[in-house]
Amino acid sequence: MLLRLSGIDTYYGQIHILSGLDLEVGEGELVCLLGGNASGKSTTLKTILGIVQPRNGTVEFAGENVTQRNTSYRIKQGMAIVPENRRLFAPMSVQENLEMGAYLRGRAAKEDFDRVYTLFPLLHERRNQLAGTMSGGEQQMVAMGRALMSRPKLLLMDEPSMGLAPILVERNFDIIKQVHEAGVSILVVEQNANISLSIADRGYVLSTGRVVLRGEAKELLQHEDLKKAYLGR
Repeated sequence: MLLRLSGIDTYYGQIHILSGLDLEVGEGELVCLLGGNASGKSTTLKTILGIVQPRNGTVEFAGENVTQRNTSYRIKQGMAIVPENRRLFAPMSVQENLEMGAYLRGRAAKEDFDRVYTLFPLLHERRNQLAGTMSGGEQQMVAMGRALMSRPKLLLMDEPSMGLAPILVERNFDIIKQVHEAGVSILVVEQNANISLSIADRGYVLSTGRVVLRGEAKELLQHEDLKKAYLGR
């Protein structure tokens, strides 16, 4: 198993955010983590990355217990994130943003640029454009390309549909599917259940810090309680 969270209890002060959370992502899998606002999705990501430390439980990555390891170590071991709202280096060009994604590996190899530009031909055309002048959908491509430049074992995606028009959301998830089919393991954290489950292998549904549904994506799409659990009602 590439990523395994076992019995995770995470607190902010005295507030219990995640309660007994178990979650797994296998090699080559695309897994989605669904939930509404305040369900615990962002805290789960922060726990995976080591930004917050769980009070109980373990985080294992690539066969190693990384619970006590910091974020920098986990990224060096092969985690990469496409953050919510993209968070690009706006005054820098597309090419320079992609180079930043490979900083832990030293000078980026030509094949890494070739791979990203093959996935995102538009970025090759706009490689000298300032990232901050691009549309939301184009910026999302840059953010994904930047993460892929590190050759991650696990790509974490935080709300990739946020702020995008419906047609761009569909295009974005088509690209996520392509990245997955190219052999990258992916964990997508989302509120958009239908589109996430349509491309995922498996899914988890969070409500108030607990997993209330889990299973094969196709089964979850047909689950009568999905809407109820997803909305936390």
